[in-house]
Amino acid sequence: MSETPFELGLNSFGEIASSGGRDLSDAETVRLLVAEARLAEQVGLDVFSVGEHYRPGHNDSAPPVLLGAMAAATERIALGTTVTVLSTNDPVRLYHEFSTVDAISDGRARLVLGRASAIESFPLFGYDLADYEQLFEEKLELFLRLQREHRVTWSGTVRAPLIDQVLHPQMRPGGIPTWIGVGGSPNSVVRAARHGLPLMLAIIGGRPQRFVGHVDLFYRALEQFGQPPQPVGMHSLGLVAETDDEAVETWWRYWEPVVTGLANERGFYAPDRDRYEHEVRDGALFVGSPETVAEKIALMARALRLDRFDLKYDIMHLPRDARARTIELFGREVAPRVRELLVRRPIAA
Repeated sequence: MSETPFELGLNSFGEIASSGGRDLSDAETVRLLVAEARLAEQVGLDVFSVGEHYRPGHNDSAPPVLLGAMAAATERIALGTTVTVLSTNDPVRLYHEFSTVDAISDGRARLVLGRASAIESFPLFGYDLADYEQLFEEKLELFLRLQREHRVTWSGTVRAPLIDQVLHPQMRPGGIPTWIGVGGSPNSVVRAARHGLPLMLAIIGGRPQRFVGHVDLFYRALEQFGQPPQPVGMHSLGLVAETDDEAVETWWRYWEPVVTGLANERGFYAPDRDRYEHEVRDGALFVGSPETVAEKIALMARALRLDRFDLKYDIMHLPRDARARTIELFGREVAPRVRELLVRRPIAA
């Protein structure tokens, strides 16, 4: 764990919400996201992030535009991405977009960069999946140089070279906080450490404690590369309601069809009620009353030496009032309780 205060935030993938028995339109969902970021700030949360997807039912395909609107609607909360698919973004364009978001928000922009677990952006933007690793490595190196250096001269295989290039609007000195998102690859953990970047663990299934080895590897690699300590974060899914029973039943109603569809698409197990309840009890679903969710977050914060926890609160067709209630309870009851639990029993260094 680094010396930064423990942060709690929310993630959205821009998934279609419902209201009064009907699905919202894409445009209504986009406007809802801006309102939810404003609500997240009002209830005292630290971070609000959006994803980057190109699938039906997801409306987060233009994160900088969304974040710019959220920046204009808020004053304090940090605004970022859950994972920006760097492999299919141009680093120069990405710099311009996020230096602008950072300027609009007065220094509140953040990024999580990743290689992508969903591959829709590759054919959409004309990239070859065979270049998956090279695209990310070269673009990461260029993007970090653009953030850290005033003038950049660079050449590689993934875009046109730069010669003594200065970009505007300029980012703050050193760039904006930039994390590496990791879904399980040890190589990605080492890459984050090599570049001296914070680590965001995307844990969406199974026992989160299985990532203890990844965190240990991260700290060893930071030391070996001579890098200073960096924060570790965790992103997981869930819903908060007044009672455990209400939360479990509500999330199951909307989670089960989504995971069934993914199982058919990707060839993994179809969900059943027993496995679902196991995920809620011991796995990576943070579903329950404020006390239940707070205790589980504090448990994982200690086990994984976390500095930050982000809850992905939206899922396809979840009613907007259930989304709003999760945001309110997460900010007003879960976050203070987590901090209280961690003060009573601090995270080991």
